[in-house]
Amino acid sequence: MAALAQRGMRVTPFKVGPDFIDPGHHQRITGSVSRNLDGWMLGRETNRQIFSRGMDRSDIAVVEGVMGLFDGYDGMSEAGSTAQMSKWLDLPVILVVDARSMARSAAALVQGFENFDPPLAFAGVIFNRIGSRRHLRYLQEALEDHVEMPCLGGIERDEEIAIPQRHLGLMTREDFTLSDDAVGRLAGCVSTAVDLKKLLARLPEIRPESLPEPPPQQNGRRVRIGVARDQAFCFYYQENFDLLTAGGADLVEFSPIGDEALPPDLAGIYLGGGYPELFADRLANNRAMRQQILSASHAGMPIYAECGGFMYLGTAIEDLQGRSHAMVGCLPIDTRMLPRRRSLGYRQVTLQRQTVLGGPGETIRGHEFHYSEIAGTRQPLERVYRITDRDSRQEVLEGYTVRNTLGSYVHLHFGSHPQVAENFVDCCRRHLGNRREP
Repeated sequence: MAALAQRGMRVTPFKVGPDFIDPGHHQRITGSVSRNLDGWMLGRETNRQIFSRGMDRSDIAVVEGVMGLFDGYDGMSEAGSTAQMSKWLDLPVILVVDARSMARSAAALVQGFENFDPPLAFAGVIFNRIGSRRHLRYLQEALEDHVEMPCLGGIERDEEIAIPQRHLGLMTREDFTLSDDAVGRLAGCVSTAVDLKKLLARLPEIRPESLPEPPPQQNGRRVRIGVARDQAFCFYYQENFDLLTAGGADLVEFSPIGDEALPPDLAGIYLGGGYPELFADRLANNRAMRQQILSASHAGMPIYAECGGFMYLGTAIEDLQGRSHAMVGCLPIDTRMLPRRRSLGYRQVTLQRQTVLGGPGETIRGHEFHYSEIAGTRQPLERVYRITDRDSRQEVLEGYTVRNTLGSYVHLHFGSHPQVAENFVDCCRRHLGNRREP
C-alpha cells in the first residue's frame, strides 16, 4: 500500500475478516478508510456493495486476507476464507510465501496452492523473509517449469519493519503510529524488492457496481451521538459508522481517557472495544467523565457498548496483578483480566425484547474475542441476547441492559442487519424529544 501510494496512486484498503487493528494501519498508510469484508457476518452482495462503495474515486484496491489463503470456518469448505472473498469480488490473489530456510520446496508449495482450487486466479507470488538476492534466484529457478504464476519478487528479512504485538494482535495505530520515515522505509523496501510494473500489468480493471442512491432521511431531525475514540477504545467497523450516519446521526468523538466532559447536546453514546485494561488507571482517575456517563445513563440516554466499552461501563476491572480499578458503574458488573484467551469466534445475536438496537426476534451477526471474563454481578441483571456460535451448537444468554444502557462482549456488525443502526438513532431521537418536553 505504501509503495503504491508513493507512486501517486489513490489506494483503497480492505481487510477480510473481523479484524480492527490492521484497518487502522491501512488508513495511516493510505489516508483512506479501510473497510472490513467478511464471508460469515455479511452476505456476498453486501460484501460486493461495500467494496464498490469503497472504490469510489480510487485508482487501486488492496485487500488484505485473513489467515492462510484457504483457511475459513472449517476444513471442508472455502466459507469465510480469503479465497472465497477473492472469487466473490473477482480479484486475483497475490500469494505471499514465507520462504525462510526454503529453496526448491517452495515450488511444491506454490504449485499446491495454484492447483488446489482451479477457479481461483493468481496475480503472482512474493517470497517473504528471504536471506539474500541469491536466495531469491534459487526460489525463482525452482518455480521454472513447475508453476504458471510469475514470481513478483522477494523481500529480505528486516526486523526494523516489524510491528510489535500484544495479546489481541498487533499494536494499534493509536499506540504505534508508523512514522513518515517508517512508511518511507516500507515503500522503499517493496519498490526495490517487488516488480510493481509487472504486478500492475497483471491486474484486471475493476468497474465498481453502480449502487442505488440511498433514500433521503425521513425519520426526523439529525441527532448527535458521542463515539468513544482514543487509545483505550478504537475497535469499530467503518460500516457501523456509515449506517448510523445514513440513519440520521452526526457522530462526535470523545476520549474517556483525556476529556473531562462529554461533547454537548448528545442524544446517545457508542463505546467500542479496545484495551481499557491497559489504561485502567487513567480511566479510573477521570472521575468527571465517569460521572457524566453514569448521569447520562440514569437520565435514560441510549448507550451501547461492546467488549472493552462494556467492561468500562461496569463497576470495576481487575487487572492481572489483582488490582481493582473503578469504572463507570452503569452496569453492576465486575470484570477481570485473564492470562489466556477467554473467548474467540463468530456469534449470532437474537434480541429477546425491546432494546436500544431493536426488538424481539431481530438478529445481528458479530464476533467475540477477549481475554477477560465477568467476575460477578452486584445485582440481578436482565440478559436480552440469545447468542449462538457460527455452527449454532451452543446457545447462551448475554447482553446486559439497565434503563437504556446495553452492553455485551460481542462486536456487532451492523451491516448484517442495517435496521439496527436506524433503530439506535431512532431511540436517541426519542430520548432527545422526551428530554425537551416541558
